[in-house]
Amino acid sequence: MVFIRHPDDLKVILNTKSKHIDRGIFYDAFCPWLGKGIFTSTASKWQNRRKMLSSTFGPLILKQFNEIFIKEGENITNSLKKTEGSVTKDLIPFISEHMLNAICETAMGTSLQEMDPMYQQYQQAVSRMTQICMYRTLRLWLHNDWIFSLTAKGREQKRLLKILHEFSNKIIAQRKVYHKDKEQYFRNLNKDEVAVDAETIMQKERPNLLDTLIFESQNGFLTDSDIRDEVNSFIFGGYDTTAIAISFTLSLLAEHGDIQDRVRNEIDVSMKDTEGKLTESSLQNLKYLEGCIQESMRLYPPAPLIARVTSEKAQLKSYLIPPGTITILSIYALHHDSNFWPNPELFNPDRFTEKNNQIHSYSYIPFSAGKRNCLGQNFALREMKIIISTLIHNFYLKPVDLLEETQLEVDMLLHPITLRRVTFIPIAKS
Repeated sequence: MVFIRHPDDLKVILNTKSKHIDRGIFYDAFCPWLGKGIFTSTASKWQNRRKMLSSTFGPLILKQFNEIFIKEGENITNSLKKTEGSVTKDLIPFISEHMLNAICETAMGTSLQEMDPMYQQYQQAVSRMTQICMYRTLRLWLHNDWIFSLTAKGREQKRLLKILHEFSNKIIAQRKVYHKDKEQYFRNLNKDEVAVDAETIMQKERPNLLDTLIFESQNGFLTDSDIRDEVNSFIFGGYDTTAIAISFTLSLLAEHGDIQDRVRNEIDVSMKDTEGKLTESSLQNLKYLEGCIQESMRLYPPAPLIARVTSEKAQLKSYLIPPGTITILSIYALHHDSNFWPNPELFNPDRFTEKNNQIHSYSYIPFSAGKRNCLGQNFALREMKIIISTLIHNFYLKPVDLLEETQLEVDMLLHPITLRRVTFIPIAKS
């Protein structure tokens, strides 16, 4: 096993010409939960799934999601305004609930309002399951994974898997009913001699991720188990990571009032001509907010470590490593390396808003890089901009718990194990 952190070495492993796409044993522990979906699959299976699903996060589809993201931002705002005056929240559990609904409504076409309180159980199960998966990785490493099923953690995993799989199965079942009802509607039109091709019309609606999976299964390319694996993978990858990134960004803005004011001014100016509404054009103008999000993800990358297995010999700066080597890529260490980031612990969004040709292309990779980079990164950035801009437009943020006093841990994702509380103070609107 080799740990690497220099961007030149990361480029060797991650660049688009690289054949090192398998993730190895650290991801195998997630297979009981995520199956062999795009998160854990290898070689040709991963390539086929990636090609199949890439279109579901294209620019035109992402624009369709604006309305849902804006609605979710308004839901967060309204929940905070239910209590008159200031409200203090522990950010990650508070934000996570809304991000889970956002990923389900956009990528899955299903509102969680119909599944309450099931989604609360799901949130708790995800949090615990990631911890168990990391523990199980040690068992896999020691080649005695069969003992794991006999332990208390093994029995807990079985119970959690039931919750997680029931949740995804219900989402899939609801979307299949939607398609069945829609097809019946088109058949009824045809009975009235209206020439309608149901599938063509549904395709013109720009199918979301789950729609695409269902279409592929109807054509015989995917099984029901394949669909569930992808649904589990994208919900896990699309809500918890985003909630963590939003929470750290809000915490940083709360602690840096001058930067927060600058962000708010940019948002207010951008929304001035649209009567306080976010639009596609106003989102494009939020360059400083985007810089704040990027700087936050530099300081606190949600996925601080990733792994690859070399498929052939790889020449690093100082070493030649053989095929079959597990390489651990430390994104967190890379993002805090003073050789590439002056004053690396300083929150400075201008690193990204000012043109800087000195930044190494592989010194900033919060969404990984190369062939196996995050498929939903543009989805996540759009969602973060909308949610954060809505909150900053409506509230002043004041810190309760300081980041320098926050204890962090990694169980695949980087997150605080102590409270991350921020006070939201409503802004009086004229």
